[in-house]
Amino acid sequence: MRSAQWYLGRMSDRHLFDDLSQRINEALRNSPAADIEKNLRALLADWFGRMDLVMRQDFEVQKKLLEQALARLATLEGRVAELERRANNVDPR
Repeated sequence: MRSAQWYLGRMSDRHLFDDLSQRINEALRNSPAADIEKNLRALLADWFGRMDLVMRQDFEVQKKLLEQALARLATLEGRVAELERRANNVDPR
């Protein structure tokens, strides 16, 4: 008989813990902390959206393209300067 009481006591303890766990989860779901987290996430998403951020990979690609364009521009400026020098040295008769 004693083992039956022990078993029933453990069953009620388990029910108590399950009930307590359910109540805690429900309280957390309905707590202001969940609303605060939701609002903070929305605020941060909006803030990051207005900052015009780009991914690092995209930035590196654009950086490389800019470096190539600047090198090409320097080459073209050198060619234009050489052509202007030649044009100024031509003796018009």
